Amino acid sequence: MSYHDQIPPTTERTHSMPPRQIGPVYDARRLVDPAGTAMIVLDDKTYQLRITRAGKLILTK
Repeated sequence: MSYHDQIPPTTERTHSMPPRQIGPVYDARRLVDPAGTAMIVLDDKTYQLRITRAGKLILTK
C-alpha cells in the first residue's frame, strides 16, 4: 500500500496544502528576526535559516 492509497478519495490534493499534516507546523516568519534569519541548533551543529527576497527558505550549516 502506497502513501497516496492511505488518503481518503474525497481529500483534495494541492501543492500548497499537503494531504496530511505530519508533526508540528511553524510559520517561518515568526521564527526569524526582522532581517529574516534565525539560528537553529541540532545536537552540536548550528544552522542558519534564512528567508530570501523571493520568499524562499534556505537552511545552511
